[in-house]
Formats: sequence, C-alpha cells, structure tokens
Amino acid sequence: MPNTYTQLQIHFVFAVKWRLAVIDQPWEERLHQYITAIVQNNNHKMLAINSAFDHTHCLAGVNPKQSISNLLELVKGDSSEFINKHQLTGRKFNWQSGYGAFSVSRSHLDKAVKYVHNQKMHHQKQTFREEYLLLLKKYEIVHDEKYIFHDLLG
Repeated sequence: MPNTYTQLQIHFVFAVKWRLAVIDQPWEERLHQYITAIVQNNNHKMLAINSAFDHTHCLAGVNPKQSISNLLELVKGDSSEFINKHQLTGRKFNWQSGYGAFSVSRSHLDKAVKYVHNQKMHHQKQTFREEYLLLLKKYEIVHDEKYIFHDLLG
C-alpha cells in the first residue's frame, strides 16, 4: 500500500520445551543463521539474535504485512525441524508453546541489542524464568504464572 510507513521493533523470547534438548555452543551459530534466514525471507529484518542454553532472544524490525504469531510459528516450527533433521541434539528438539513479544522504541533500540547480545553473561546471574518474569513485569503484561514456561518438574 503506497504511503504506508512503519517502524516496528519487536523483542521475541522463546524457550526450549522442558529444557531437555538444549542449545549447544557448537551448533548455536547455525541455528541463529537459520532463524535469521526465516525472519528475513519473510520480509522482516533481524537486528540481533542470541541464545542461552534453554532459550532464544531475537530482536527484529517487523513488517506489518505478517502477523507476529504467524512469524513465530514459522520460526519455531522450521527451526525445530532443522535441528531434528540435522540431529544436532541427543534427543528430539521442540520449542515450548508460546513466546514473549515486547515492543522496543527506537530510542531504546541500542540498549535492546546489547541486552540480546549479552545473554550468556546475563544468565550467569539470573535464570531464564527470573528474566522472563521481570520482562513481563517491566512491560506491565498481565499474566498467569501457571502458563509461564516450565521446567520438566515445574
């Protein structure tokens, strides 16, 4: 549509199901490249991507022609298939259902990129669950903790 201009940056967070088949350092970069290709092939722009062993953060410039839920369905489904097809883990890999999607203003974009890039250091001090609950609180998202990403026993 002519004369339509947008600037939509979204910080996505999604977790490995039950934290069983973890994201390992030897193939993490391949996963990031694969997810970036999915995002960019759907006419979005990957601004930053990083993982800790049990979850992934993506910061993307989003094209409004595709819904966020459709994009994340493709990212999670196709990347799970990629990991399993190439047998990158010792067991079947799945992402847990759901995701977080947080809007990022242009004025906070540099800070968000640094946050995504520093995930490994960040998680030396804080669990994924603690981080996720803080993000929900920071963005004032009403939630029910029974639907928050769970560990195998949690």
